[in-house]
Amino acid sequence: MINFNNVSKHFAGKAAVSDLSLNIAKGEFTVLIGTSGSGKSTTLKMINRLIEHDEGTIQFAGEEIRSFNPQVLRRRMGYAIQSIGLFPHWTVEKNIATVPALLNWPKGKISARIGELLALLNLDERFRHRYPHQLSGGQQQRVGVARALAADPEVLLMDEPFGALDPVTRGALQQEIVRIHQLLGRTIVLVTHDIDEALALADRLVLMDGGQVIQQGTPYEMLTRPKNDFVRDFFGRSELGVRLLALGNAGAAARRGEWIEEEAIPESMTLREALSQFIARQTDRLAVLDAQQKPLGVLHFADLLRQRGN
Repeated sequence: MINFNNVSKHFAGKAAVSDLSLNIAKGEFTVLIGTSGSGKSTTLKMINRLIEHDEGTIQFAGEEIRSFNPQVLRRRMGYAIQSIGLFPHWTVEKNIATVPALLNWPKGKISARIGELLALLNLDERFRHRYPHQLSGGQQQRVGVARALAADPEVLLMDEPFGALDPVTRGALQQEIVRIHQLLGRTIVLVTHDIDEALALADRLVLMDGGQVIQQGTPYEMLTRPKNDFVRDFFGRSELGVRLLALGNAGAAARRGEWIEEEAIPESMTLREALSQFIARQTDRLAVLDAQQKPLGVLHFADLLRQRGN
């Protein structure tokens, strides 16, 4: 879907991105991660030409991005950022409709699309006529994502979209994005500096430093087969175990055919979260419910030692 071929970008004579080659597959959830100044946000913004690259080529759907009118290109790519950028004097409905209106969609089609997106992002229909200042930070961010998805883009670009939110709201929105990705199958490229967020969201992680790709792979590959000491230190040598547990879930690890009469955990709970439950409850077994709230099995503390991620 997106191909970088020997791409470089300089600011004031200094390379922000240097000789970057990267392929992002259609339908893949790719997360760019790295330290501040690693070039990850610059890389993202070059995809929709918010920043123009100096050298090399960038292809979108097989065509060089400079062959597109920038506005046409951006309408094919949704864009969500940390500051959200909602128009304060426009209602939620009008904010979401921004791109479809520019594309001259019929009013009925726009209204129906807004309804679909409100439902998709778990926002009540009554939010249509509210203004951004009447919403919580999490609700504003959901509207920002809805606006980015409004014209059914082929690619969704996200730059630190949840960075300003509290941990509970952030976790809920992360789960929503994973669900939306599974439902819609869109190509998503997200930038974050949060390691746990990257591990939770990515199909493929791209670790950058100094404007270059240091290593890329699945979260499990990055944690268990680091290319060098930089990668190993970045993901935290001392936290490797709990981060690996975050890649698995209780449903996959639970022993079928067993049950105990105790407060159960959902199958979607990560094994890292389950570890906290084991410690808090001072037990070595946890009952696990499936998505329909029916008994699925029992998770044993000893089984955590045998997990290898998803």
